[in-house]
Parts: sequence; C-alpha cells; structure tokens
Amino acid sequence: MSRHWPWEVSLRVGNEHVCGGALIDLKWVVTAAHCIQGTKEYSVILGTSKLKPPNSTRTLLIPVRDIIMHPKYWGRTFIMGDVALLQLYNPVIISKYVQPICLPEPNYSLKVGTQCWVTGWGQVKQRFSANSTLASELQEAEVFIMDNKKCDQIYRKKSHIPRVVPLVLGDMICATNYREDLCSGDSGGPLACEVEGRWILAGVLSWEKACAKVRNPGVYTRITKYSRWIKKQISNGILSVPCTSAWLLLLFWLLQPQMGP
Repeated sequence: MSRHWPWEVSLRVGNEHVCGGALIDLKWVVTAAHCIQGTKEYSVILGTSKLKPPNSTRTLLIPVRDIIMHPKYWGRTFIMGDVALLQLYNPVIISKYVQPICLPEPNYSLKVGTQCWVTGWGQVKQRFSANSTLASELQEAEVFIMDNKKCDQIYRKKSHIPRVVPLVLGDMICATNYREDLCSGDSGGPLACEVEGRWILAGVLSWEKACAKVRNPGVYTRITKYSRWIKKQISNGILSVPCTSAWLLLLFWLLQPQMGP
C-alpha cells in the first residue's frame, strides 16, 4: 500500500524537479542548502505523489518568495549547516494531502535503531557523472537511525582524509536499511520518524550518495541541531498550524491508500 506523505515537497526550477523538501508551516519549507544555486527562480509543488502531476485541485504550485541559507553553510566541498528555509509567496491550503511535519525539540535524542522513512523521487546524482534517476511516482524506503561513529567508519574507508578529521559531524544523522540502498531519497528531502504519536522531521538528505554503492547509509542534516534557528527565522518563532499527528495520518492511509494525482 502506498503511504501518504502530506509534507513532501518537490522543489523546482522552471518545470524541472531539483530537490525534495518538507513543509513545516503554512509558508515555510525546509530543504538542504546545497540544493540552492545562485539566484534562480524556485517554486514548490505539494499535495501530489506524481513528479508530473495532472491538473488537480489537490496539487499546489507555489513560487518561493525568499530563501534563508544557514550562516554555517560553506558550500559543497565541506558540508556544514546544510539546511535552508524557503518562504512561500502564498500560504498553503491545509488538506489531507498537504500538512506540515513536526519539528523536533532541540534536546530530543533519536535512539539508534529508530525506524524512520525516507521519501523522494530519487534525484540522486552519481558523484562524477551527470546521470540522475527520477521516478515518476514518489518512492519510500524504511530506514533505521544509525550510530554516527559507525557511519563515519563506512565513509572513511572510501576517503583519503586523515583519520583525525571526522566526515560525519555532530550536526549530521545517518540512516540505513541494511540491505540495498533504494535511492529513494531526494537531496533536501525528508527523513521522517513517527515518535510519541507525531511525525517529526529528523533530517534532510545532505549527501548525494552514489546509488551504485548499495551499502552506503544516507547522511542527513540533523534537524534537532537547527530547530532553534529555524523557529527564530519564522515570524516570531511561532509555528502557526499544528503539525501532523500519527493517528490522523494513519486514518488517511486507511481511507485513501494513494496520495492521489
């Protein structure tokens, strides 16, 4: 059964899907800073699981009004602060197809082994090639939170950086499905975990992992490290709508197996 991910966003330049993102409030979307390049005109599509949605009242296309990059972000060579906020021109209309995901509290600790979901259309570029694979329908993969040190060791084996320099930093979080990596996630797309009756945004996909290396874990920006900053940027630091509760989402899944066109 296809699940229902009402916070999922497709970030676009023109009609091209470039990255994923997650709706966190009526006018705000979280994505990865490395998704933003130059002064292009961005827009977002919400309320659909299709990459090329037919015209539908459920689907929202909203231009991006403003982009706030995290001040720690240095660029692709050394990724820190890989998070950006997109302010939308118009507030979204909340429906069963469009709902924000909860931000975790800064002191919340996600236990290793927690089950989460990564979703996206699979815009995962191979590191040294122009190829990317895109699915026409939103993909999902069950993943589990992984210990940062273990994750660091996996990537270190493939790197020439001296041992004293960690690759997986404290503001990152890793998740794996222990089997093949399904390339389900989009850069900037959400790592969503159901915790105590709410869906929380644990991370946004930061490293574009090569699909060929099937055992590589996904590395995400750890949102607990940035939730204070995010709330500060949003007007008065107060989110204006309640985020998605797990029971409500389950009800939608049961009533409407498909997220719809």
